[in-house]
Amino acid sequence: MDKIVPYYQEDGITLYCGDCREILPQFPDKSFDLVLTDPPYGNETEYDNFDDTKTTLKNLIKITIPEIIRVGRIGLITSGVGNLWSYPEPNWTLSWITPAGAGSSVWGFSCWQPILAYGKDPYLTNGLGRRSDTIIQTEISEKNGHPCPKPIGVWKKVLLRGSVKNTDIILDPFCGSGTTLVAAKQLGRKAVGIEISEKYCKITIDRLRQKELF
Repeated sequence: MDKIVPYYQEDGITLYCGDCREILPQFPDKSFDLVLTDPPYGNETEYDNFDDTKTTLKNLIKITIPEIIRVGRIGLITSGVGNLWSYPEPNWTLSWITPAGAGSSVWGFSCWQPILAYGKDPYLTNGLGRRSDTIIQTEISEKNGHPCPKPIGVWKKVLLRGSVKNTDIILDPFCGSGTTLVAAKQLGRKAVGIEISEKYCKITIDRLRQKELF
């Protein structure tokens, strides 16, 4: 396989435009301190070039999650409530709670999202004491051309739950519109993103280059 070439690289942020199923195997073991990502949910979302069905999601999980666990010391993955049991068993499950509700489900309003945690708690590992496994915050995501971006304020809190050092390197293999990369840049972390859609890569770069980022 040819060596991967960055689509964008600036200020400690690297973005690859390609399929993470092909790119992840090229990274060495434990080359990232935190893998923070929001994969597809298999709920028929109309992405630019991904067929978002339950079947394609299960195949995606089967291939990518073992690779994510291999390359990352810690993995934090938003799975969606309905997909909890489709993923390999995590070490723990964190929760993002939105008391005002962030959508609907087959049991009424959906007021929380699970965050699957693979690896050891970085605060306990570094002797920094215990932290909550719950983030409580309601925030509306910005409209940026991606069908389901995560809100930047919440995502920064999730990132800081899995990263305790400014020297940490963050990876997002399902980069989407680049919220993980924007959050990492604002928090002074180096980060690598992988996104299969060139359209979404261009959105990511525009967001990273906004003067009002800081």
